[in-house]
Amino acid sequence: MQEMLNDSRPANPSGEDWTPNPMRARGVIQVSPSRLSNSQSAICNWQCAIFLPLLVLLNFLPACSRSPAPEPVTNNSPATSGDLAPAALAASPDTQNLYIACAAAKQVLVFSTGQRQITKRLALPGEPSGLVLSPDGARLFVTCAGPAGQVCVVDTASGKVLKTLAAGHTPLSPVLSSDAKTLFVCDRFNDCVSLFNLRGGQEEGRIQVAREPVSAALTRDGRFLLVANHLPRGRSDVPYVAATVSIIDVTRRKVIKELRLPNGSINLRQICVSPNGKYACLAQTVGRFQVPVTQLARGWVNTSAITLIDLASLEMLNTVLLDDPDRGAANPWAAAWSGDGRWLCVTHAGTHELSVIDFPALLKKLAALPATPPPPSVKDSYVSSRSAADVSNDLSFLYGLRHRVQLNGHGPRALSIVGSRAFVAGYFSDSLDVVDLSAATPVAESVALGPRQPMTTARRGEMYFNDATICFQGWQSCASCHDDDARVDGLNWDLLNDGIGTPKDTKSLVLAHQTPPVMSLGVRATAEIAVRNGIANSLATSLPEEVPAAMDTWLTSLKPAPSPHLVNGRPSEAARRGEKLFKSPDTGCANCHDSELFTDLHSYNVGTQNPFDKEDKEFDTPTLRELWRTSPYLHDGSAATIRDVLTTRNPKDEHGKTSQLTARQLDDLAEYLLSL
Repeated sequence: MQEMLNDSRPANPSGEDWTPNPMRARGVIQVSPSRLSNSQSAICNWQCAIFLPLLVLLNFLPACSRSPAPEPVTNNSPATSGDLAPAALAASPDTQNLYIACAAAKQVLVFSTGQRQITKRLALPGEPSGLVLSPDGARLFVTCAGPAGQVCVVDTASGKVLKTLAAGHTPLSPVLSSDAKTLFVCDRFNDCVSLFNLRGGQEEGRIQVAREPVSAALTRDGRFLLVANHLPRGRSDVPYVAATVSIIDVTRRKVIKELRLPNGSINLRQICVSPNGKYACLAQTVGRFQVPVTQLARGWVNTSAITLIDLASLEMLNTVLLDDPDRGAANPWAAAWSGDGRWLCVTHAGTHELSVIDFPALLKKLAALPATPPPPSVKDSYVSSRSAADVSNDLSFLYGLRHRVQLNGHGPRALSIVGSRAFVAGYFSDSLDVVDLSAATPVAESVALGPRQPMTTARRGEMYFNDATICFQGWQSCASCHDDDARVDGLNWDLLNDGIGTPKDTKSLVLAHQTPPVMSLGVRATAEIAVRNGIANSLATSLPEEVPAAMDTWLTSLKPAPSPHLVNGRPSEAARRGEKLFKSPDTGCANCHDSELFTDLHSYNVGTQNPFDKEDKEFDTPTLRELWRTSPYLHDGSAATIRDVLTTRNPKDEHGKTSQLTARQLDDLAEYLLSL
C-alpha cells in the first residue's frame, strides 16, 4: 500500500460529516463553495486529518446487502446462486430493455426498464466484459474476458449464441462502425484494437495502441475511433508521466495521434462521445506524483477528473476535477450523456456516487476563461480558476454545475442513460440504481438484480480494497494506486517510509503475501503489516481488524494471469531459448530468482541506485511473475522495458551477467521473462 506519515489528527475543524457510510445520504450532496488555491503551498497541511470512527464499519456493512427480487423468467441459463458482478450495460434501441453483463455469473441479464425486473438470463462461455447492440437491436455483441478472449454474437430474440469470434487477451469495450459492418474491440493486454468483419465473421487485423486499451468510442461521422489507454507507457522517473488517448483513423486503420493528457493521468476508464458529436468525455484519475506524499487533504495525492476533447480539432479542451475541496470523488469509472446533451453523468466507483453535470453550463464556464492568466490584481486574487490552464487544479470548478447523487449500490462501474433516467450498476452490490435526471433534486432508487447472497471473505476484501468511503474524505482507495485488481499505476511516489526525496515505483501486490519482505527496501516484514500500515497512512483511517484481514484473504487468492507472450498457452520458441539462458551459470539469473516464485526472498546491492538513493542500499529481490504487466521496472521505474533492465540499467553485470549476450540472446531472454 502507498503510505503517508500520520502523526496527529486533531478534531474536525469544519464540522463536516466525514463518516464513510454509503447509506448516509440518499439525495443530492451539496457542493461546498470552498476555494482551492493553485499554489501547492496553499494546500492544507496534514493536521486537517482525523481518525475515522471505528464504528462506521457497522453502518457501512448493510449497504452491501441485497433485498430479494421476484424470480425472473429464465432463458438458457438459470438464476445464479453466487455473485453477479455487473460490469457493463447496454440499452435496446426501443429503450424497453437493458442488457447487463454480469462477469461473475457469466451471464447477460435482460432487464425490463418498465417492469423493473429481470425477464431473461443469457448464458455465455466466459466472463462478459462489454456489450454493444446492432442498430435494429436484433444482435448483441458481447466480449468475454480471458487470455483467449471471445466475442459472442447473441440473437436477442432467442438468447442463443449464434457465433463466437476469437479475440485477443482480455477483450472489452466493443464498438460498432457507423455502417454496422465492422466491430472494433479493445484487446487490453495485447495493447491493440481488433477489427472484425461482421459479414465474413472474421478478424481483419489489429491496430497497436499505447498501453492497455480499456475503452473506445467512435465519432459520429465514423471517421475516428478514440481509445482510452488505461496506464502510462515508459519510464516513471521522468518529469512527465501520463496515459494517453489513441486516435485511430478508421479508413487508414492506423493511429494518427496520441492525445497528451495532464501530467499524472492514470486509470483511464470509459470514453464516450456527446449526442451532437462535438465532444468526447473521458473518466480518469490524476495522480499528483510530483510532490512528496506528506498529506492527503485537498487532492494532494490523487484527484478524480474528466477530460473533455474537442472532436473538431481532436485536441483536449480541458480536464475538470470532480472532487470538492474537502471531499474526494474517488475512482471515476463510467461516463455517459443524456440523449439531449443536457446532462453529463460520471460514476464514482470508490465513493459510490453519480455526478450529474449541467454540460451546457460547464461549456459556458470554460469558454469564459482566458487561455492565459490575466495580470494579478486584488479583485481577482480570490478566484480559483483565472485561466483555462488553472482548471485541472481547481477543486471548486464544478460548484453550482453538478449534483453529487449518493447511490444505494456499491462499486458503480457501469452506466446507461435511457431517456431522463440514469441506470447505474453496482459491481459489489449486484443491484441497479435508477436516477431521474429531470428531478430538481435527483435521488437514487435501488433495484436488486437477484436474491440476497452472503459475501465470501475474499469478495469482501476485494470490495474494501476498491472502497474510498473508508478513506479520509473519500480521496482514494487502495485501487487508486494499485488498480482495481491490485497491480500497478505506472507512477513513482515519494512515500515517507524511507524519507523524503526517494520516490519509488508502485509495485504489484500479486504474490506479495507469499514473497516477504514487502516494498523495494523491504521496510515491511510482511504484506499483512503493509496492508495495515497502508490503511493507517494512505487512507488516513483506523478500521476494525475484519477489514485488513479480508483484504489479506483476497490478495492472497490472486494468481498471476497468463502472459500474452505465450503461444497457445505455451512459451514461444524464443522464450524456450531464453529460459536456457536464464538458467545458465553464464548469466546467473537463477541464482537469485531460483524458485517457483522466482525470488530467493533476500535483498542485494545490485548497482541500480540513482542519485536520490542512499549509497550501498540493498533492494528486495522481486518476483518475476507477471513481469509483462508491471512496467516500468526497477525500484525507481528507470527501465521502460525488460531489455532496458538487461542492458542500459545493468552496465556492470551486477544483476545478471548480460553484457556478453548477443542482440538475439537478449531478445530471447527478455521474451522468456515476459512469458512468466
